[in-house]
Amino acid sequence: MQVTETLSEGLKRELKIVIPATELAAKLDSYLDELKDKVRINGFRPGKVPAGHMKRMYGRQAMAEIVSRTIQESSLKAIEDRSERPALQPDIDLADDEAQAIIEGSADLAFKVIYDLLPQFEVVDFSGIELTREVVEVSDEGVMEQVEAIAANNRAYESKGEGAVAQSGDRVTMSYVGKLDGVPFDGGADENGQLVLGSGQFIPGFEDGVIGMKQGEEKVISVTFPADYPAANLAGKEVTFDIVLKDVAAPGETKIDDDFAKSLGLESLDSLKDIIRGQIENQFGAMTRQRVKRQLLDKLDEVYSFDLPSKLLETEFQNIWNQVENDMKRNGKTFEDEETTEEAAKADYRKIAERRVRLGLVLSEVGEKNKIEVTEEEVQRALFERVRQFPGQERQVFEFYKNNPQALATLRAPIYEEKVVDFILSLAKVTDKTVTKEEMQKLVAEDEDKDESAAG
Repeated sequence: MQVTETLSEGLKRELKIVIPATELAAKLDSYLDELKDKVRINGFRPGKVPAGHMKRMYGRQAMAEIVSRTIQESSLKAIEDRSERPALQPDIDLADDEAQAIIEGSADLAFKVIYDLLPQFEVVDFSGIELTREVVEVSDEGVMEQVEAIAANNRAYESKGEGAVAQSGDRVTMSYVGKLDGVPFDGGADENGQLVLGSGQFIPGFEDGVIGMKQGEEKVISVTFPADYPAANLAGKEVTFDIVLKDVAAPGETKIDDDFAKSLGLESLDSLKDIIRGQIENQFGAMTRQRVKRQLLDKLDEVYSFDLPSKLLETEFQNIWNQVENDMKRNGKTFEDEETTEEAAKADYRKIAERRVRLGLVLSEVGEKNKIEVTEEEVQRALFERVRQFPGQERQVFEFYKNNPQALATLRAPIYEEKVVDFILSLAKVTDKTVTKEEMQKLVAEDEDKDESAAG
């Protein structure tokens, strides 16, 4: 095997590998010699088939397999001998017009191996990274607010009787039919619909039209759907509703005590409070994690600057861009609607791809150097969580991931990333800062606005 480096620019490498035809011929003879003891051919005893006959029958197919295997093995060995780490699977360039002569044994096997190297960089001292971790302290008052909200949603209502007038706060039972240009539209009718007046659950104007109606009264009201209503055929359109008010019920008093908790299937009010406290802590704990991870990645993005493997970058960019185009097509949007151009949008998304690839390489290097691994148990937990998202299709989803290594890798990757992030956070200087729920929600909203701006 003769290996010649034909390109070395930045991270790009290109090797020319030549395997003499005599070496391929020797491999073919050895292959056919082993094969003759296994095949059964009429007129010949096992193991006694002449070499020439074997070559005529199986030579071309065998040589094609040998060439394919030789290309793979020699490529890997050439790169290993150079102690290089390709960013992705190398590309193989074999001229089509030479393939026939190679298989026939009349030409040497000559091909090119093209690949990008993984960039080399020093892992920084993470103890020098300073981060602020906003933490929401769950107060007794905040827990009680949630308890009261649950009580409000589970409040009992008592009918006000014949002739009762509907007022804000009452729960009405009614039948209604929505019409557009006098024709009923899909999803606009109900025989025994219930609505708490003042809850804002229906489109603007509907509840105002019901307030003041008497039990048993019939009425036609006109309302206009919001311009951004999801159903395009109704968005911004004026419609009418034929309403028959069947019942008006006033809200009853809900006493928040152990009996109320028991009505929800819990042992006591304290049990309910504990559950709610845990839910709030989980909700805002996730926000805390999201915030501090974002800060860390921003810091790493500032610290590291190195050339990126072009193919890896292009693959990431194409994944992002395909999603962008699919989203725009699905929503019927154009770049002009977003007040930009395709060229400007591509430039913005390429920067996002660069950040993702760079940070991905950094986290991968940190994880590898510190021997961070994902256990099979962790992957199994992620798999079962994924399966639970498809009720009724559990077996099919489970089999899909089990039989598809690439799909299984998509479950392993985020676990690995989180473990590396945890490792870095354990070394960084992290200062906790107590904030209110409202402050945390505002910070997260600001992050989301920045993401949208960064995405054009």
